Amino acid sequence: MARALLALQVVPGKVLRISTSDGRVDTLVEDAGAAPDGIVADAGTVYWTTMGEPTSDPGTQGEAGQDFSRPNGGLHAADLDSGLTYDVLPAGSITTGKQLTGDGAGTLYWGDREGRRVSRARSDGSDPRPTDLVVNPADDGVMAECVGVAVDPARGHLYWTQKGPAKGGLGRILRAGLDLPVGETPENRSDIEVLWDGLPEPIDLHLHGDRLYWTDRGAPPAGNTLNRAPLPAPGAPGAAPEILADGFTEAIGLAVDTEDGIAYVSDLGGRIRAVPLPDGPAAGRAPYTVAEPGHPLTGLCLLLGKRRGDDPVAGSSPQEAGPYGGMRVGVRG
Repeated sequence: MARALLALQVVPGKVLRISTSDGRVDTLVEDAGAAPDGIVADAGTVYWTTMGEPTSDPGTQGEAGQDFSRPNGGLHAADLDSGLTYDVLPAGSITTGKQLTGDGAGTLYWGDREGRRVSRARSDGSDPRPTDLVVNPADDGVMAECVGVAVDPARGHLYWTQKGPAKGGLGRILRAGLDLPVGETPENRSDIEVLWDGLPEPIDLHLHGDRLYWTDRGAPPAGNTLNRAPLPAPGAPGAAPEILADGFTEAIGLAVDTEDGIAYVSDLGGRIRAVPLPDGPAAGRAPYTVAEPGHPLTGLCLLLGKRRGDDPVAGSSPQEAGPYGGMRVGVRG
């Protein structure tokens, strides 16, 4: 069962902890860096990416006026027990860190939007630089930008999204091997499959069993939605996605609790919604709001593990609760 959610607040950059039972919001990391975006928790440590500081065009409003092409994104971590925070990779190793995931065996994977790539590194910080798995041509512009990522170690597959232009209806979800084919490079690998094309603007991914889930921040009716579809067979295109929920305000983060049968979605409107899955224990219940922290939210993940006491969110101090239950406030070094 999910004990809590971890969510990323974009500005000012923070890691938040949200109780799934009562919606209480606490700050786990006070200074998470510039524009945090992707987050995953594993073995008592939380990891997150940052997009870095953009260059702003004062004459252009909104996201269009933010240039993230400078390589000043990062990959960071915090120990959930001690509160110690540190950088997993040297500063500037990532251009624009987006969704982050892990394989459960000590390797982290992420999308790098303006870097137009998908990369990985060991979570213990032993890699001096990321290993690139996919690198798209710069000439492809926004069509080459990689955002969401999911891994399937059992089948040896990597999935990622290329969202295309904002509200452009040109988004794609792709698949390749977790490792490069022998003799090939990230820039020119022969095993890439385009599974879905013409999506509004797919963002974050979640893989469970034989289904792929994703958020889409594109234009309605197919955009600003939570979707899922069966994994296509090798060489086959993806089936039409099932829309599980809509009406989000720029849907971004995604965490799926398959045990409880609930998918959680965060959006740039500053809200986290719970979507009961139609074939899960909560089937038939309408989507509902878990929390509204009041600032734009990006990445989202489940925080699992044992509790000390009945409910450390409501009744325990950080000192009393274990590494998965209590609050530690950290500041990045």
